[in-house]
Amino acid sequence: MANAGDPASLPPSASPFSSTRALESVPFSSGNPRIEETRGVVLLHPDPPTAAAAASSSSSHLPAERKPQVFVPAVPNHMTYADFCRFCGSFVPHMLEMRIVRIDGAEDQYSVLIKFDTLSSTDSFYKHFNGKQFSSLEGDVSRIRFVEDVHYTQLIEHAHSSITSSAEQPTCPVCLERLDQDPGGILTTICNHSFHCSCISKWTDSSCPVCRYCQQQPEKSMCSVCGTSENLWICVICGNVGCGRYKGGHAIEHWKETEHCYSLELETQKW
Repeated sequence: MANAGDPASLPPSASPFSSTRALESVPFSSGNPRIEETRGVVLLHPDPPTAAAAASSSSSHLPAERKPQVFVPAVPNHMTYADFCRFCGSFVPHMLEMRIVRIDGAEDQYSVLIKFDTLSSTDSFYKHFNGKQFSSLEGDVSRIRFVEDVHYTQLIEHAHSSITSSAEQPTCPVCLERLDQDPGGILTTICNHSFHCSCISKWTDSSCPVCRYCQQQPEKSMCSVCGTSENLWICVICGNVGCGRYKGGHAIEHWKETEHCYSLELETQKW
């Protein structure tokens, strides 16, 4: 007779993996930080055992109580929303909603919450994309996680509402058609503006078509001589970047060599 703790004693539909491992709680945020931020927590099922996933093409190794929603963390920032839609390919028509979020402390990347029309579509997406490279030209791979639930915990307003605020859009700002949640789906950007996936997939810019907010941060400036990123001044005549007197004094050396008299401190934007 099997003991209560043995896998043999579990019902056929149950999984030792899904019943014994706890959910992972991951805090996230979205919104333009200059206007308002939405904070929340996504509860994730643990990764299936690698050996079980590799040995089976069925869904038996997946969490037994999974829902038709997944989380794709650590998408490289240089991938635009259109790039990600192209990456998802033929699965886009089966997506009801995609929401772009940021993970606290994770730089140069964003994450995506995806809700599917059926569990079968969700499983197929997981099997096809989990462990797959985002691009053949880079080493970053997609790591798909099943979502148990999403909790929104806080709304922080930093400025008064304006035409560029994250107020819900009743129509797609690109095609002006209603944002009905049907297969083919809705994509909500990091700044909380929503579009039809088919419309945003044609947008080649990395910024939001509504408010122009861009999650991708510009490259950090550094002194052209010593490479420091602190106490920097830029010459408004020729664009040379040099450090101030509290570092190597290379901005002053540039002035002595060129007699360019106008410069701007990068951090404070003061002359």
